[in-house]
Amino acid sequence: MTLIEFKNIYKAHGDKILFENLSFKIEKGDFVTLTGTSGDGKTTLLRMINGMEKPDQGEIHINYQSIEKQDILHLRRNIGYAIQGSGLFPHMSVEDNILYVPSLSKKWTIAEQQSRLLTLLDIVSLDDSLLKRYPDELSGGQQQRVGIARALAAEPEILLMDEPFGALDSFTRTQLQDSIKQIHSKLGITIIFVTHDELEAQKLATRQLLLKQGEIWIN
Repeated sequence: MTLIEFKNIYKAHGDKILFENLSFKIEKGDFVTLTGTSGDGKTTLLRMINGMEKPDQGEIHINYQSIEKQDILHLRRNIGYAIQGSGLFPHMSVEDNILYVPSLSKKWTIAEQQSRLLTLLDIVSLDDSLLKRYPDELSGGQQQRVGIARALAAEPEILLMDEPFGALDSFTRTQLQDSIKQIHSKLGITIIFVTHDELEAQKLATRQLLLKQGEIWIN
């Protein structure tokens, strides 16, 4: 079943045209890796999916509905976002970082948030002894696991990952690659993973896409 569809997207940043008549689909449950050269629009593509940027022309549909017609808060809570460097709030503990989005929603009671927290720790293989620590007290790998847990906290249907492991050493990177594959297998969510590393793309993907000169190529 098609989950995300780009329809005739045109997008420019200043004088630079990133996409011109870009159309493609992502199926529900796919693990899509997206590769390409720097500055070719990979991050912009992710930002358009969760409504942080808008296409200049064309439409993006999620669950067969244009995101322009969807409530932006509901849309973003249905889409987790993990970035390089984890993007954690430095003044918040691990627990508060992970529960930030659920704590803003009336959907989650305090008891449900705490139950979800323990589930997330298990999913990303983190010990509960880290919950009261702050980001600068964690290793790079631990920070990234917390970032992934936070992105998954509100049970999103889609997880966007923008070079999340790019700044990590090779050993930690391999561990996290294995973890995200297990998370995908266990949860069955749709993941779109941006990377410059072809070997990483091959290892993770159920479907590899290459962004080249504003067009999507299937590897």
